Amino acid sequence: MDNLNYGIIGNCRSAALISKEGSIDWCCLPQFDSTSVFAKLLDEQKGGSFEVIPQGNYTIEQEYFRYTAILITRFSEGDNVFEVHDFMPRHHKMNGKYKAQPEIIRYVKYISGKPKFAVKYDPKLEYAMGKTKHYVKEDFIASLTQKIKYDTLFLYTSFDKERILAGDVISLEEDGYFLICYNEKILKPTTDSMGLELERTKVYWLDWAAKTPHYQKFKDEIIRSAITLKMLTYDKTGAVLAAATTSLPETIGEVRNWDYRFCWIRDASMVIKVVSELGHKNSAKRYLQFIIDLMPDKDEKLQIMYGINKEKKLTEKALDHLDGYKGSKPVRVGNAAYMQKQNDIYGILMDVIYEQLRNFSNDIENVEELWNITKGIVWIVGKHWEEPDKGIWEFRGDDRHFTFSKVLCWVALDRAIKVAKMFGKTRKLERWTALEQEIKEDIHKNAWNSDINAFVQSYGSRHLDASVLLMEPYGFIHARDPKYVSTVKAIEDGLSNDGLLYRYKNEDDFGLPSSSFTICTFWFINALYKIGEEQKALEQFERLLSYSNHLGLFSEDIDFKTKRLLGNFPQAYSHLALIECAINFSSKQKDEQILESIK
Repeated sequence: MDNLNYGIIGNCRSAALISKEGSIDWCCLPQFDSTSVFAKLLDEQKGGSFEVIPQGNYTIEQEYFRYTAILITRFSEGDNVFEVHDFMPRHHKMNGKYKAQPEIIRYVKYISGKPKFAVKYDPKLEYAMGKTKHYVKEDFIASLTQKIKYDTLFLYTSFDKERILAGDVISLEEDGYFLICYNEKILKPTTDSMGLELERTKVYWLDWAAKTPHYQKFKDEIIRSAITLKMLTYDKTGAVLAAATTSLPETIGEVRNWDYRFCWIRDASMVIKVVSELGHKNSAKRYLQFIIDLMPDKDEKLQIMYGINKEKKLTEKALDHLDGYKGSKPVRVGNAAYMQKQNDIYGILMDVIYEQLRNFSNDIENVEELWNITKGIVWIVGKHWEEPDKGIWEFRGDDRHFTFSKVLCWVALDRAIKVAKMFGKTRKLERWTALEQEIKEDIHKNAWNSDINAFVQSYGSRHLDASVLLMEPYGFIHARDPKYVSTVKAIEDGLSNDGLLYRYKNEDDFGLPSSSFTICTFWFINALYKIGEEQKALEQFERLLSYSNHLGLFSEDIDFKTKRLLGNFPQAYSHLALIECAINFSSKQKDEQILESIK
């Protein structure tokens, strides 16, 4: 079964997806949201790829070098064995900054015997909108297109360049390399220098992973998810991407295909909260600065999403010349959802600000700006919380009074009050507390449906929605409150399908949903755990983990019947929720706590 069996490599500037057979099928350079140089993922014929083709009956295995973003694909046929170590270089420089160039290194490691392989080097620049031509130069192969826009790509290699373009067989007798660069190199690379890049990148990721707390259970899953979330952060601005891809469909053959290479305030804030809990405060600091830079005026409204370089206009268009993943059109770039109104983002953001101040109060810069943002958020929520919006699931139809949006408006006030107390700012507390209570009473009055004994999707409706499971984690209601317990039970009865959850089952702008939204199942498992059904939660968590791909990675959706992964990949939402679940079932080992206390 095709289960999105790809590994992701990245360096916090861009990323690439590599199939379990060792083919680079997706990469955008020089950054995450640039046009593609390889896009076989979205069109098997026209998209372009960089394939490794072993000559013979080779067994192919793939794994990450443990606790790193270095992907190893091993090819073996008896004594004939070689490996391809794929990575995007990232390591510390002498000045304390990071090296993270827009390039991919494929280090070919000779193991034994007389292995033979060919490569299909077939980049298609600018989303394959025009013809890409290749030219063999003294030091590299240059690939360029100029029909739509002038663009170039460079391939440096220790192997014969003419034979590479011809697809001829290569006999491997020693280590070699391929270096795919967006920019021409000043210093000519060598196999030794590429080996050094490999070791430096390995050290960077091992050091980073070592800062992540190690838990008794699901340690490997937590660290793999944390590394994946790190790879979806953009160092330059602090933005966090929802996913590394565009237009991977929620259901094969349907039109729910979106570009996720942007920074949703909601998704990013949830990611940063989890990453902060794992101790990675630099990511949190950069993200907070990203938000501060987007809010220069005290009364400026936040968009729900931005480009990774803080772009505010994300015009959506279709690339009609591409057939789409498994024929699922359209292929979209840009995302029209940036124009939507979603009131929950203020509570999400306020929660992150509060958590950062609580966890890193002695190391937070720009506290005055954060206090101004806090006051601005309360002002905006106070003015708009009673208005309908598009909701967390970005319905493109009429606005509604979504329960989740109302709850997060309450969260905005709750966290703002806590921040005010931390800062000793008491002048506004009475007014803020009264507004907080007003919103809470409104939710209990209008979001509770006594007929089905549950909080519902929106005021006055009978529809269930998995997002209301977050009422407890955000502190709106206690886990053992009868209203919450009965809501969890109602959602299990109404939205669960063979252990996987629908977001909702009511018809939306594109019909009835037909796949499970992965994060919702993680939310449900968390809810089961919180209401006391811990063993049941653990069993469902372990079963859900078994639906990941061969490297433990998750996309946005899972097909109810086949359990194949669907939707954009890898999905930040899914991995942050995996971490939250896993932490529930574990705790730090006591000896590690003691060691940390004396460091």
